Amino acid sequence: MTDQRLVAGVRERLSRLGGRPTHEQVVDALRAGDVVLGSTALDEMVREVRAELLGAGPLQRFLDDASVTDVLVNSPTEVWVDAGRGLHLTGVTLENHAAVRDLAVRLAAAGGQRLDDSSPTVDARLPDGTRLHAVLAPICTDGAVISLRVLRSQSFTLDELVDAWMIPPTWEPVLRAIVTQRASFLVSGATGTGKTTLLAALLSVVDPAERIVTIEEARELAPTHPHVVPLAVRRANVEGTGAVDLADLVRNALRMRPDRIVLGECRGAEVRDVLTALNTGHAGGCATIHANTAADVPARLEALAALAGMSRESLAAQALSALDAVIHLRRVASPDGERRRFVGEIGVVRRSSGGELVVRPALTWNGVGAPGEHADWPALAERLGASG
Repeated sequence: MTDQRLVAGVRERLSRLGGRPTHEQVVDALRAGDVVLGSTALDEMVREVRAELLGAGPLQRFLDDASVTDVLVNSPTEVWVDAGRGLHLTGVTLENHAAVRDLAVRLAAAGGQRLDDSSPTVDARLPDGTRLHAVLAPICTDGAVISLRVLRSQSFTLDELVDAWMIPPTWEPVLRAIVTQRASFLVSGATGTGKTTLLAALLSVVDPAERIVTIEEARELAPTHPHVVPLAVRRANVEGTGAVDLADLVRNALRMRPDRIVLGECRGAEVRDVLTALNTGHAGGCATIHANTAADVPARLEALAALAGMSRESLAAQALSALDAVIHLRRVASPDGERRRFVGEIGVVRRSSGGELVVRPALTWNGVGAPGEHADWPALAERLGASG
C-alpha cells in the first residue's frame, strides 16, 4: 500500500504548481522527498501516487483492467468488481470508513461535483468517462458507498458481433438493412446488456456522407464514422444554474442539419422531442431505452411520455408513425458462468385490438439455437426491402 506520508508530501509540493500535474512533475515531487528508487520501482511508485492523487487510489487498477465493468465499495473491507462473470469480492481493503468517504469526495470533485454533508449524494462523470455514484452517511447508515461504472471506448463492427455470437449470422443483413433503409428504431435491454455497443456498431454502417448528431448525458457512443457531432448534457453548477438537458439538446440538434439524430438513452421528457423529430422528416434516427423485454417497451415509453405531459393516445399515435423496429438485447449466464449478451428479438411497433401500443416479435433468438420467424416478419422485411 502506498505510504500516505509520502503521498501527503507529494500532494503538498504539487499544490504549489497548480493545475493537473504531469508525469514528470510527479517524478520531480517524489525525488524532492528524497525517495531513492530504481527506474522500474520509480515508475511503479509514480503510478501508485498518481492513482492516489488523481485517480481512484486502490481501485484504480480495476478501472484500468479492460475486463472490469463495475467497481462497488460497500465498506472498507468490501470491494466488489464485475469482470464479466458477475460480482465477486476482491481482497482490496481501504483503511477505514473515513478513507472511503475521502475517496468518494475526491472522486466527486474530479467529476466537477460537490459531495459533503449538505449534498450527501452525487452522480458524476470522471475525466476518463467512468460513471460515479456515491452516497455518504447518514443516507447510507453503514458509511460511504461508492459505485463506479467503467465505460470502454472500443467500437465493434457488425461482423465482429456476429463472430462473438452477439448476433446470429442470418440477422446481420437485417440489422444492416434497418440502418441503410433509414428505418427508425429503438435498442432496448436491461442495464449491462450491450445497448451502447450494438448501437455504435449499427451507426458505423451509416453512409459516410451522412451527418450523425449524437445526444448523451456523457459521451459513450464512438461509432467508426467520419462525421459524428457529439452533444452532451451539462449539469447545473453549485449555484443551481447553467444546466442543459437532453430535451434542450434534441431541439438544438434539429437546427444542425442532421441526417441522423441519435439519443444515447431515452430516459425522460425528451421522448416527446425525439418522436417529434422522427415524425418531421428525420427518418433513420434511433435511441436506446431500458426495458426488461421488448414487450415492456410500450409501458416504458408511456411512463416517459407522462413526464412530458403526453397522453397515452398521443404517444401511441406518435410512436406508431415514428418507429419501425425495436431491437432487444438479453443477458444470460452460460453454463461456464460467463454472462452472455446477445440480440434476442427484433420487434415491430403495432397497435393492439384495444388500441394500446404494443411491440410484437418479428424475429426471435434464444442465443444458442436457430432464430425464429413470426407473423410480423414479412411486414418488416417489406419495409427493409427484403423478401419475407
